[in-house]
Amino acid sequence: MIKVGIVGGTGYTGVELLRILSTHPQVQLTAITSRKEDGMPVADMFPSLRGRVNLAFSSPDNAKLTECDVVFFATPHGVAMAQARELLAAGVKVIDLAADFRLQDIDAFEKWYKMPHGCPDLLKEAAYGLVELNREAIKKARIVGNPGCYPTTMQLGFAPLLKAGVIDATHLIADCKSGVSGAGRKAEVATLFSEAGDNFKAYGVSGHRHLPETLERLSDMAKGKVGLIFTPHLTPMIRGMHSTLYARLTTEVDNAGLQKLYEDMYANEPFVDVMPFGSHPETRSTRASNMLRIALHRPDNGDTVVVLVVQDNLVKGASGQAVQCMNLMFGLDETTGLMHVPVLP
Repeated sequence: MIKVGIVGGTGYTGVELLRILSTHPQVQLTAITSRKEDGMPVADMFPSLRGRVNLAFSSPDNAKLTECDVVFFATPHGVAMAQARELLAAGVKVIDLAADFRLQDIDAFEKWYKMPHGCPDLLKEAAYGLVELNREAIKKARIVGNPGCYPTTMQLGFAPLLKAGVIDATHLIADCKSGVSGAGRKAEVATLFSEAGDNFKAYGVSGHRHLPETLERLSDMAKGKVGLIFTPHLTPMIRGMHSTLYARLTTEVDNAGLQKLYEDMYANEPFVDVMPFGSHPETRSTRASNMLRIALHRPDNGDTVVVLVVQDNLVKGASGQAVQCMNLMFGLDETTGLMHVPVLP
């Protein structure tokens, strides 16, 4: 059994990790930290876990994290890099759901996250945790930087086109929408029900923290400079993410050829569903699952390709993807514990 610790077990990604890992056949939940809720049974805070998780929260100072095989950090940026060195020295693997180990460009990290990087030497060995595009590196990694939710949709959505070299990589557009849970489990006016409900708005239009992470990876695929306009929006729903991606074709390719690029690339991917050309995937078709669905459109058979991507921002966009990485790091089938059918209605 894999002994698992979770640092930051009271947020949305933390409880999502608990939900998934509590029924994982190869996992033993060993430690769950919360400084504020030290001593409180997890099931008292999250009644959905009654009978599934019998642990109590413990303060980070008292949690026996070095006795774990792997520790997930479901914490704000900066926490994982402060503790990673001690855990790695004890033979513990680290999966960070924040941004500490996502960006290889330290200057970009410090610019966007307004803090110095605490362990640049460890950053160099960190694997980026988007399994479909980086599987072999994840298998061998001691540290994984879990991708952001928006970057997951953008990278998987653009990847077949960029790798095939059939689009203008300098003029990409990503129009993305996320449920309110993407903002985290904290008290803020903008995410109060009376503020976010019955409302729709863009944010971060002049710059969003997920932009440099996405550009770094898309540039690797394109083998050159990428230009991306990324506009995130907040939608009045709890879970779900819908990204509408636009790219201009530079090579003559018919609709069947476009569809084949996606079907070939994702043919053996258990968590990427390439739908029939012209489909309209819905966010509810992925709710509470690790599935991501993609559909292609080509308006008027012109030179613009429209890629629709949906996922659950808390599962494939965060905790489920992290468990997918853990499975690979410990030699398990990557689908283990993750074959939940989406919840409908």
